[in-house]
Amino acid sequence: MSRVDDLLKQMIYVTENVDKVVSDKKHSGKKVVGVLPIYAPEELVHAAGMFPVGCWGGSTNISMAAKYLPPFACSIMQAVMEYAERGTYKDLDALLVPTPCDTLKAISQNLIYACPDQKIIILTHPQNNKMEAGVIFAKSEFAKVKAQLEAVAGTTISDQVINESIEIYNDHRSALMKFTEIIANNPGVLSAVNRHYVIKSGLYMEKEEHTKLIRELNSILKAEPKMDWPGKKIVLAGILAEPNGLLEIFDEFSLAVVADELAQESRQFRTLVPEGKDPLERLARQWQNREACSVILDSEKKRAKHIAALAKANQADGVIFCQMKFCDPEEFDYPSIKKACEDAQIPLLHLESDQLSDSTGQYRTRIQAFCELLGH
Repeated sequence: MSRVDDLLKQMIYVTENVDKVVSDKKHSGKKVVGVLPIYAPEELVHAAGMFPVGCWGGSTNISMAAKYLPPFACSIMQAVMEYAERGTYKDLDALLVPTPCDTLKAISQNLIYACPDQKIIILTHPQNNKMEAGVIFAKSEFAKVKAQLEAVAGTTISDQVINESIEIYNDHRSALMKFTEIIANNPGVLSAVNRHYVIKSGLYMEKEEHTKLIRELNSILKAEPKMDWPGKKIVLAGILAEPNGLLEIFDEFSLAVVADELAQESRQFRTLVPEGKDPLERLARQWQNREACSVILDSEKKRAKHIAALAKANQADGVIFCQMKFCDPEEFDYPSIKKACEDAQIPLLHLESDQLSDSTGQYRTRIQAFCELLGH
């Protein structure tokens, strides 16, 4: 087994065995906080000496969640409520719930009712993040979250420790940005499935440990000879590109993912926390600096321009928009994204994704047709 295979094996293991990861952390005496999408201040969880673990839904059958959510709610949140009702999250010491969209706002209240014995910490981001008033509001929200995390951890979090955690997370973001750059410069050096595992595994590992693995992987991949890639290059957009069956089809048709703006992937790490002394203001300024996202006010439609520019910069042959089924913010953004790609003469494929159903056959047919459009 090569060292790359060994590194990937570690990342795949934590991604596919989250329950074991949580159990091991609990047995080691560490408290665990479940973190829902999107843009939760994990640095505060880390600074409190607790382990943040991502809660991004999953493939499951919906039965118990139906009493909380209509069938047209997004599949990630339906899965989260199903897991909550089944007791999947019972070993978590708290759930940290940002509320950037209408469904997450509902989920935050539903979880309070569904998990009465669990601490639910709710975070409200100002969606108009460019206003100075938004920074003040965001800082006050982070202060509330900090106080509640301190109560769960049974300890006080100092500004110094939070700043140290911010630097650890910035190092992690930088390592992932470098990883995506290396993959973009050498299409095919890593499969679409493994690229996804590398990024997603960061949701289920200590950031220091994951950063160490990423930096080693970067060093190895950067030294790999340039591949003569026979296929096409694509950019992924949307909330997430799952299940793995979808990514396997990309590999099957020799479509190399050279960049993404997925909420579960690059949107998480593309914006560093700026320098400063006050850690909560630093986190608030990071929120102010975030843009080109479906859950943040984007009156100038910067996201559409960002996706087209991302494709141009990486010499991508096309963009695949992975539309999370029933996700209103993403649906609202699609027309402007479609126009931006048309104006830039970049082929665009719109795929409707759903964690709760197997659409592999439909994906294959659509992607095969897209490949033919690309002349591949």
